[in-house]
Amino acid sequence: MTHVISLVSSKGGCGKTTTALNLGVAFAERGRRVVVVDLDPQGAVGLALDRPDGEWPGLAEHVIEGRPVAGLVVETRLPGFCLLPRGRLDPVDTCSYEAFLHSSGKVREVVRELSAGRDYVLLDTPSGVGAISRAALAASDWALLPLQAEPLALRSIGQALRVIEHVSREENRDLRLLGILPTMVQVRDEASFNVLRTAWARLGGVLESVVPRAPVFLRASEAGLPVSFLAGRVTPEARRFEQIVIELETLIAESAGGGEVDERPQRDLL
Repeated sequence: MTHVISLVSSKGGCGKTTTALNLGVAFAERGRRVVVVDLDPQGAVGLALDRPDGEWPGLAEHVIEGRPVAGLVVETRLPGFCLLPRGRLDPVDTCSYEAFLHSSGKVREVVRELSAGRDYVLLDTPSGVGAISRAALAASDWALLPLQAEPLALRSIGQALRVIEHVSREENRDLRLLGILPTMVQVRDEASFNVLRTAWARLGGVLESVVPRAPVFLRASEAGLPVSFLAGRVTPEARRFEQIVIELETLIAESAGGGEVDERPQRDLL
């Protein structure tokens, strides 16, 4: 069974694309087959991986030229992990591109095609809960909300929760909140820690796992790599995404009545 997860946020700068990429890698390293789809008209996934704007054809070529989705998927060197980039999009066409994605049912169609033979489809949406984010939610099983551990993000998360509630009621009754993932957490900073403490106390669905603010993410951004691909000793931050994936898969299994999942991927003996 394929699980489609939309990553959405009320505001930018919460590490949503970084989270999508690193979760995708962590899923694949557990033996899952996963694709990350760049629904951001700014091409956030390509930028995060230090690819020049428009280097990869992708979703835009499917939407504008009708090219088959399967031929636009980028296979990576990590088995089971692939990408559907934004593609080549003139900035002046952004508004019409967004409108078409929202109104045409194209996102749902693309998700359906990409689901074949995969365990997870991760949809990286633009900042804010606009037309594309709503189209993504309408095509998803789950919503995952990165919550930057700072006061403004906490004040605005209600907007995203309200949109998720509306979409689940009016457009997609299968949509459920998978969780709220605290990001950029600074446990030694009082304001940041207070956001985390308030979220755990007042919001339902806040994950136990958190993504800290750490220099390794800046180094990964500079290198255009997920954190687990950096040279040297495996960092605690890379391990965090492994923990998050285990928590997410446990929540999904419990939702389906299957209890906790095995915390180890299948391995070959011979």
